[in-house]
Amino acid sequence: MRWEGGRRSSNIEDRRGGGFGRPLAVGGGAASLVVALLVMLLGGDPSDVQIGTRTSPYSQPGTGGSGNVDPQQEKLKDFASVVLADTEDTWPGLLEPQGVRYVQPRLVLFSDAVQSACGMQESAVGPFYCPGDQKVYLDLTFFDELESRFGAPGDFGRAYVIAHEVGHHVQNLLGVSRKVQSLRNRTSEEQANQLSVLTELQADCFAGIWAHHAQKERNILEQGDVEEGLGAASAVGDDTLQKRARGYVVPESFTHGSAAQRMTWFKRGLEQGTLEACDTFNARR
Repeated sequence: MRWEGGRRSSNIEDRRGGGFGRPLAVGGGAASLVVALLVMLLGGDPSDVQIGTRTSPYSQPGTGGSGNVDPQQEKLKDFASVVLADTEDTWPGLLEPQGVRYVQPRLVLFSDAVQSACGMQESAVGPFYCPGDQKVYLDLTFFDELESRFGAPGDFGRAYVIAHEVGHHVQNLLGVSRKVQSLRNRTSEEQANQLSVLTELQADCFAGIWAHHAQKERNILEQGDVEEGLGAASAVGDDTLQKRARGYVVPESFTHGSAAQRMTWFKRGLEQGTLEACDTFNARR
């Protein structure tokens, strides 16, 4: 992926080494592991699965950590800044015809645990977007996990992760998140899970939209990049994660979609590049 010469975003909030440490998990280590397996990777609103304690009102710590930060992460920070900037250049023009002004989200880099408007979260939940403060949260060590544990290496796979979370921000701006949450509150657990799947698949498709326009306007893709993105989408499928965790799959418990679904919708956004192509909620089954 061609990114080194790209613009850097100013919307980076670096809280790594901020001294939070790991919060105590409700139910101890076993509960934390369950949450990590079910919510791991590209979640929606982590307030649905609280690990630590919720604080209100939200008190934001400083933007710079005082602890030690791995210097090897600095290149990843630079990369994340470029990808975020690229999404900032892509989405305003796509949302303007919808009558929606694009508000740039902030990307919060953290280590171990972080306080957000969605409560205290551990790194185990994976990258997440919090609509309450319109911020994307990312522990950069997640990219190591994506490669070593889930077999999804490469810059474009990492870019897909960030673009997916920004996709949740776009859903928030469009009012999709609010409507889905309202419906989930009035449905059964299985139906609520299905709504979550459709929400996640749309965010995958939105990540594809970003890639479509970034390639068209800025020529970012190199040979093998699309495969990297599809590989990352497959690695975070519910069936892939459930097989890894317990050896079998329970489709009715899916909250993010199967590997095949996630690849399909990411590819659809990549190929068509339109919001209309990403209407997972009205797509024919």
